Amino acid sequence: MTAPITITLNGERRELAPATTALDLVADLTGKELGPDGSPTDGSRLGLAVAIDGTVVRRGQWSESVFADGHTVDVVTAVQGG
Repeated sequence: MTAPITITLNGERRELAPATTALDLVADLTGKELGPDGSPTDGSRLGLAVAIDGTVVRRGQWSESVFADGHTVDVVTAVQGG
């Protein structure tokens, strides 16, 4: 068995299985099944953005974005208003 990796997610340490992708993480956080393009399979909207080490990852690239030990990950929710 391969050891878990540790990332910092929104300021808190979190262990993940090796080869976890941004798509896997968002699906876990939201409890939604996501298609390979990052869209919920139920047709709903997520309103989320993912950044790895300060770089925003396009939703279509979530399935290709594999986390490495030590990554800093921010998952933020879009909010309307001002």
